[in-house]
Amino acid sequence: MSDSPPQLAASTTKIITFERRHIRPIPLDERQGTTRGLFFVWLGINMLPLTVVTGALGPTLFGLTLGWTILAVVLGNVVGGIGAALHASQGPQLGIPQMLQARGQFGFTGGSLLALIAVIMFLGFFASNLVVAAQSFAAVFSGVSVDVGIIVCAAIALIVAIFGYDLVRKMMGIFSVFIGVLVAISIVIVVSNPATFETTADLGYNTAGFFGMLAIGVTWQLAYAPYVSDYSRYMPREGGAKQAFWATYCGLVLGTVLVMVLGALVGLTTADGDAMSALGALLGGFGPVVLFGFGAASAVINSANIYSGVMSSLTVLETISAKIRINTSKRVIMTVAYALIALLAAVFGKNDFLLVFKDFVTILLYVLIPWSAINLADYFILRKGHYRVEDMFRRDGGIYGRWDAIGLIAYAIGLAVQIPFMVTVMYTGPLAAPLGFVDVAWIVGFIVPAIVYIVWKRAAHRV
Repeated sequence: MSDSPPQLAASTTKIITFERRHIRPIPLDERQGTTRGLFFVWLGINMLPLTVVTGALGPTLFGLTLGWTILAVVLGNVVGGIGAALHASQGPQLGIPQMLQARGQFGFTGGSLLALIAVIMFLGFFASNLVVAAQSFAAVFSGVSVDVGIIVCAAIALIVAIFGYDLVRKMMGIFSVFIGVLVAISIVIVVSNPATFETTADLGYNTAGFFGMLAIGVTWQLAYAPYVSDYSRYMPREGGAKQAFWATYCGLVLGTVLVMVLGALVGLTTADGDAMSALGALLGGFGPVVLFGFGAASAVINSANIYSGVMSSLTVLETISAKIRINTSKRVIMTVAYALIALLAAVFGKNDFLLVFKDFVTILLYVLIPWSAINLADYFILRKGHYRVEDMFRRDGGIYGRWDAIGLIAYAIGLAVQIPFMVTVMYTGPLAAPLGFVDVAWIVGFIVPAIVYIVWKRAAHRV
């Protein structure tokens, strides 16, 4: 039986295209993506309550002043955005989802292990967004419980994700402009409100807190690395890589910094971690409008977490058996199942949300960094963008094999070298205290596996 990707016909309506390509390569004649459209996708994806909550961590969790929080936010996002944008530039060249590309570094089956990690990440972010969006609605409608809000938000995101890429992209573009205007107005109102700066908290500068917030900024951007080619693969191959890089980079960094700055301002006034209620109080009569807008946007934009999570899930599913063929019905079923799992996680985890979310983001950084380093090193340094995409769909892996020992061992080394430097509530490495509990694990976790992979691959004459 042939392992080449099947030729699929697109099904269209007057308004949107119902996706039928799934994880298969996007043909050149169907590359309808634009720089403007891609920019608004990544601008809009951070116009969420969760981004506000994350920005508030500077004062509330790390004890930083507004100035130090903003500096850490800007530096972290500017640095992390480069990595995410470099991954985005791979989409126009290869035409396939981001995590499916892992087969090029880890093998047909080995790549599924990395895709499975991405599945867990998408679930975590989807569930986190559900909680904060529901809190926004609960702050506006006093009779609506957080659980009801979670269910409503999950249902909205599910409907959008079922239609696939085209509807997700268009809805994110619309809401990015709508919420962008609300955020800009909110910053003006909050800065103008004297109550914003009447904090009783003992805030200042501490190195561990500053680098912790900086690491969160880096993580926030790199967390999109497993998403980005899912959208940039619709860009034209000729000239698309450069366009995808800048559209992704500018959209991600601008949108994130803007909303996190709002969160940092709100964090000056909240002691209980409920940043959205604090935001509503600071905005006065305009508060319900903003909170409702954030909740609605989160419900819609959260569809990107389902969509990309399902792309990774289908990548894993395809490796299980030669009898499994990815089609529309499997994508829809997987989308529904994925949304239900995240919904349950949100309902049962909402009470410990802030503490769990902080550690989730930190651990996410540890497991993503080695994959990102290996993927970028392989793509830009070793193979220089030249891959046999058709081999990635062969069950024997073609030139990539079923398992790539070098890639997998380099990834494991990348995880191991971070352990002595880790700083989390659950575990703190032995080298954390001598470094003043400054989290540098992610730096080590990026450099070491990249060097190991490049040197070992070249020594083995594999590329």
